[in-house]
Amino acid sequence: MFTSSSNSALARRLAARLRMKHLLLLQAIGEHGSLTRVAQHMATSQPAVTQALADLEELFGAPLFIRSARGMAPTPLGELVLARASAMLTDLDHWAQDCAAAGTGRAAHLHVGVIPFLPGRLLAAAIARTRPQGKRITVSLHEGTSDHLLERLRAHELDCVVGRTSAILDMHGLRHEVLYEQVPRLIAHRRLAARLSRRPLAWQELAELDWILGARQTPMREQVTDFFLRAGVPPPAPIVESLSAKLIGELIAANERAISIVPADIADELARIAGVDIVQHHFGWTLPPITLFERTSGAQSAEQALFAQALRQACAALMASSRQVGGEPADLQ
Repeated sequence: MFTSSSNSALARRLAARLRMKHLLLLQAIGEHGSLTRVAQHMATSQPAVTQALADLEELFGAPLFIRSARGMAPTPLGELVLARASAMLTDLDHWAQDCAAAGTGRAAHLHVGVIPFLPGRLLAAAIARTRPQGKRITVSLHEGTSDHLLERLRAHELDCVVGRTSAILDMHGLRHEVLYEQVPRLIAHRRLAARLSRRPLAWQELAELDWILGARQTPMREQVTDFFLRAGVPPPAPIVESLSAKLIGELIAANERAISIVPADIADELARIAGVDIVQHHFGWTLPPITLFERTSGAQSAEQALFAQALRQACAALMASSRQVGGEPADLQ
């Protein structure tokens, strides 16, 4: 069992003896799983690699890997050390990108994870607002589901994530801030939307149409399933599963029986660009809110704080704009 004094002693040993070559060795072992292949990859001898690993295990005071005929498997301590080494190497890579950005007159380069169902104009507005002292922050956007993006955030591959909250998400090591709530809208082929908008809808009628939905085990898909189940109707089996809002719009525009549920701001965009229509019925529920996730450990850079503030302002402007739209559609029956 590690005590406060043993933790301090290990921290001193790591500060004095841990080298970049150790991080690269750990990365190579994690990738290749064999000291022979690691030696080939690092262009050195296997005895040198074996000795370097022995030095590392002596430094940590316990085995990091279990050797077997099938290769090397990390011990629980080894898994932790591998994760920390990967995060440190990723931070160094981001550090180099920031230095390169500064050398060309840009303030920094941020890696931002985003879920697919975010309006493009929201992200564009946030990025446009991020201009510290006349310099522009460059941003790489990484799309994915909230759970996968949060894994990458914890691994230091991303600086922050704009995702959707859910009770099933692992929030260890993260802080979150709710930005705004999205309401769901039913979108359909234009002819189908016109027919459905003329009369009250029923869950059974909806279930019999050709559904296009997001991936399973995402908060939005789980909520759609839950509401069908509460209505006593088996959830529809989608004919297509996709996380691409653009593809969903194109599929619906090409199929007169196609239908989907997407956030209202995404529905507005698809109605403008994809040839679909919004069915004029109101569900009476909201989707899990759009949330900003950041790591609790480590200092937040000034550029990251500036981007977060710009994102808050863009979300507030988006919500103010949506409140100006008058008239609420009828409730879904």
